[in-house]
Amino acid sequence: MEGMEMMESGGMDWMKIFYAIAMVLMLVYLLPRAKHMMKMTAEAENKDWMGVLIPIVGVVLFIVFLVSLV
Repeated sequence: MEGMEMMESGGMDWMKIFYAIAMVLMLVYLLPRAKHMMKMTAEAENKDWMGVLIPIVGVVLFIVFLVSLV
């Protein structure tokens, strides 16, 4: 029963510490690469935004149509 008491009283703190260290390492690894990608991206034009908005508007209208059928 000692094992159960240990788990209930926070005996798994080492896993929280491990996950925190893993998250920090992942951020340290990814942030410089994300900054580089942001510098190297091309500026979006109007036609690019329309290519995104048209499908989104279509999905929203379809969902509104389905909700109106209920």
